[in-house]
Amino acid sequence: MEAIINIDQLNQKIQELEVRQDNEWCAIKDHIDDLKENLKPINLIRNTVEEINETVGFKSHLAQSAISIGIGYLAKRFIVGKGDTMFKGILGSIVQLIVTNLVSKPQNESSHETSEEEEYSSQY
Repeated sequence: MEAIINIDQLNQKIQELEVRQDNEWCAIKDHIDDLKENLKPINLIRNTVEEINETVGFKSHLAQSAISIGIGYLAKRFIVGKGDTMFKGILGSIVQLIVTNLVSKPQNESSHETSEEEEYSSQY
């Protein structure tokens, strides 16, 4: 680090450091946004399914669909339980359908849709 002799050099160095600080804050905010996106429950489930597909070697859409349906069924049982009433049964089926569809979507589609929704909501 060079010695600062006059006020102009000091002001220039301050400006450089402020720009550097702004850039670092932007990078930190971007990293936090990525972490928040990755820690959403649906993204955790989707990433787990993708990892299972990669390690086990499921390449067919049939296997991926079966895993998505299984996760949807587990979500239904976890949220609704046995479902003795007709209302609980209908609610459970809706939950199962939603979770199955969310898990079976590719991740880049859903994040693209959410970014479009965020842009739309921020405009209005």
